[in-house]
Amino acid sequence: MTESTPLNFNQRTAQLADSLIKENAFAANFLNDFRQQQSSLLAEIAEPNRKVEDWKYTSFQPVLKNDFNTLATASNNVSVNAIAELNAAQINIVNGHVQTDSSALSMGEVVLFSQANDAQQTIILEQLDKTISGAQKQNLSTALNGSLLNDGVLIHVKANQALSQPIEVNYISEAQSEAAIAATRLLIIIEDNAKGTVVERTIEPADNAKKEITQLASQVTEIQLGENAKIHHYRLQMNEHTSVNIGGVFVNQGKGSQLNTFNLALGSDLIRNDILVTHQDSLSHSEIAGVYVPNDNEVVDFHTCVEHAVPHCTTNEVFRGIMADKSKAVFNGRIHIHKDAQKTHAEMSNKNLLLSNEAEINTKPELEIYADDVACAHGATVAQLNEEAVYYLQSRGITKTDAEIMMSFGFINELLENLEDEAITRLLRPVLAKRFGREDFITQLGL
Repeated sequence: MTESTPLNFNQRTAQLADSLIKENAFAANFLNDFRQQQSSLLAEIAEPNRKVEDWKYTSFQPVLKNDFNTLATASNNVSVNAIAELNAAQINIVNGHVQTDSSALSMGEVVLFSQANDAQQTIILEQLDKTISGAQKQNLSTALNGSLLNDGVLIHVKANQALSQPIEVNYISEAQSEAAIAATRLLIIIEDNAKGTVVERTIEPADNAKKEITQLASQVTEIQLGENAKIHHYRLQMNEHTSVNIGGVFVNQGKGSQLNTFNLALGSDLIRNDILVTHQDSLSHSEIAGVYVPNDNEVVDFHTCVEHAVPHCTTNEVFRGIMADKSKAVFNGRIHIHKDAQKTHAEMSNKNLLLSNEAEINTKPELEIYADDVACAHGATVAQLNEEAVYYLQSRGITKTDAEIMMSFGFINELLENLEDEAITRLLRPVLAKRFGREDFITQLGL
């Protein structure tokens, strides 16, 4: 009698999802068929390892060393300070459970999946996973999220309208008594000639700092942009050691639409972000920017893909990273120009700064072009601080430590300066300065 092959993580998680579906343990029961489909898909996906190309440089051990076999529990005892001067309505999601007293839920454009009426449920079912196509259907991030999706938020801006105020979505990960999973979905629909600003923040209570991993957080955002629609989107992952975060942002762009998205990852035991942008109609433009600054033994992994499926579209993608101590980062950026996507203009840049001989970056920018009338460029750099420049600043009376901080901060400050909303810039500067150990110094510089 032979022993059966043990189940891998994906298969075990799919079994967990199936059992929770049978127990009606999730909110929004109308999504059970969707969850079941995603569970079946998850079981078929290869468990991440170094032989899987998309996970070749990122260890899955922070997940495998924990037994994530339950859902994270809800909590109503967590409050979050709103981003100063942004004047945003809040949606607070604690451990995968949406707080029903969140201010944004009173807005006509916002509804919880679990509170959706029949018409809204139809829209949700029609739009879920609509941004995820091709090879991305085999994406671990989306299949994991869909299988264990507890609840979600629909932000629906009707044609020719604008969000009355920005929406701030806060994902709060509390330490759990046992390893648990929290999965939520944000579905954003911006119809023709409409616009809005959405900020996502992944944060932790202060007393979580430096505890053992207790939560696998899965946050997936889908954005549908109609004709001439416009969105400013920020995804700010400001958590640190207490959770593993596997998720992403997936966007479909209509004719003449404009996407402006900024992504920040401070670092954690594992942060994996998949970003997929598909130009579905002509004259659309995407600005995709990101900053990652891991330290200690943290790991950040960005995988981006821009699909130019039609002609006359443009993309500008810029990511910058600073790695310190024994941290590790991965950037894999791909721009795919389809055969019919003539007159495409697309550029990608990834620049990295290593502050330690033990820090590591694996960068792989890719251009895959099948059209002949395009203007495309891509590049990547990896460097350390310029010793001559540091010495020059020292010769002007600045200490070596402060000189290194000035140069490091200047490396990413350009991207902060380009942010559309000054409130976000003001939020991030002290956070990043603290990351370098000298919040007061950056403040004195007036940066």
